[in-house]
Amino acid sequence: MRQVGAGGSEGVYWADEMRVGLIGQVRRVWAPRGVKIEQTVEYTYEWAYLNLAVNGLEGQIIWDWTENMKAASIAPVVRSWAEQGVEILVWDRAPGHRGNAYEAVPVKRIEQPPYSPQLNPAERIFEYLRQRIEGRVYGSLAAKQAAVEAALQQLAADPDRVKSLAGWDWIRESIEALSS
Repeated sequence: MRQVGAGGSEGVYWADEMRVGLIGQVRRVWAPRGVKIEQTVEYTYEWAYLNLAVNGLEGQIIWDWTENMKAASIAPVVRSWAEQGVEILVWDRAPGHRGNAYEAVPVKRIEQPPYSPQLNPAERIFEYLRQRIEGRVYGSLAAKQAAVEAALQQLAADPDRVKSLAGWDWIRESIEALSS
């Protein structure tokens, strides 16, 4: 953090992507013992990617959608986030997070170790979203995206909830250590 010039929590976001598609998941439901539960599940190979950045210390989230995980698709999203106040982006080492597409992007990027979702607060937001959107039949990808958008709008309007989900103590302590 110090190497890229982080001085406080403003402008520092953790980001990741979540695939949102029409391959449904069965959810556990309550039922009387011995009753067989039948759940309708969609199974269509159609999806979009939710690109999410979260600042858990400030209680802010921003997001956008892409069709794939390629750097050429994600870089314009990160460029638009820079216009919304993102200065430093902490994310994993996915191939779509690197490359020439990011040369003109003014956001400083920090890579986390691979296979470490426990270090990324964006994953907690994804868990929150999955609890609210999975287990239902939407009929179309646009309808499922609309459900995700509604959940994100509701979450963005409640900064205290974002802080409780993603404002981790170790992040706060790390940021505070930079200013001392």
